[in-house]
Amino acid sequence: MTGRIHSIQSLAALDGPGVRFAVFFQGCNLRCGCCHNPDTWDIHGGHEASASELVEKAKRYKEYFGKEGGITLSGGEPLLQAEFAEEIFKLSKEAGINTCLDTSGSILNDSVKRLLNYTDRVLLDIKYTSDELYKKHVGCEMNKVLDFLAYLDESAIPVTLRQVIIPTLNASEDNIKRLTAIANAHKCVDGTELLPFKKMCGIKYENLGINFPFLALPEPDRETMARLNSLL
Repeated sequence: MTGRIHSIQSLAALDGPGVRFAVFFQGCNLRCGCCHNPDTWDIHGGHEASASELVEKAKRYKEYFGKEGGITLSGGEPLLQAEFAEEIFKLSKEAGINTCLDTSGSILNDSVKRLLNYTDRVLLDIKYTSDELYKKHVGCEMNKVLDFLAYLDESAIPVTLRQVIIPTLNASEDNIKRLTAIANAHKCVDGTELLPFKKMCGIKYENLGINFPFLALPEPDRETMARLNSLL
């Protein structure tokens, strides 16, 4: 089976536990204001690759994975190509490689559920804790993500929640309290990570000739990140 991917990072350290072979899928159904990879939006972009080809490449790095590392599918949004992702994870499991899915959790259908049967961990982006902000700055309803998280909880799939901290939008104690409440309400969640908003992706928007919606927003300083992390 083949699908469309944007790029590969062979020894990734920030895409799940341990050292990972990260595959970034092409195509995204959302338009987040803080998106770092607008070049992944177009489902027809990137290049074609086969599931077996990708897993064979991942196997070359297996000795570096250790007990926690493995393969991570990110994007873009890998759930847009759920059947392709499922095939990659099936082959990975056959090769004894841990599987991790990095997703916005905005899609839940039968194909996605089959993919989750072969998923060892999910990195779930909870972009905001307000439906209003989700609709305005993401392009979907927050309930879709919460429904996805509820299914992960029902399926007992370990989850790490992630949120990009953006001053003026979610860099507040109230937001962190709501995020913590979401985590505490789901037994599958065993970790929460806060990531600082960065604007170095602005050059990508410029090169693509599209507007970067959050260009005027400030990046959080170290003190803000430390304060919010202390509340988790």
